[in-house]
Amino acid sequence: MLENFWFAIGIGAALGFLSGLGVGGGSLLLLWLTLVLGMDQSQARLINLMFFLPCATIACLFRWKQGTLKPKSVLVPIAAGLLGAFLGNLLGQQLDLKILKKIFGIFFIVCGIRELCYRPRKLR
Repeated sequence: MLENFWFAIGIGAALGFLSGLGVGGGSLLLLWLTLVLGMDQSQARLINLMFFLPCATIACLFRWKQGTLKPKSVLVPIAAGLLGAFLGNLLGQQLDLKILKKIFGIFFIVCGIRELCYRPRKLR
């Protein structure tokens, strides 16, 4: 069932849909690949990055068309993201896979707790 082509298409479409909503489809994809399919962490990260590129491009184009994305306002975050990705890749190559998995797990737990406890601030 998990290796069925149409099932994989359905999972990819569902995760792409969630990614377009800004829910974090890529993070869910990592969990799917590693926990459900038992894929190696490094291979799952590569697939996740390849999944992210078209999803992010489409989402950005739609936001730009809606007028909610201003190119000048994203230049600094893009530069910071590129630097962070470069440094994270260097660090990820140096860390033991078990430590990297624990860091990743802690990150997800903290994000989940934050989402459960988040309350929007009232505007003054």
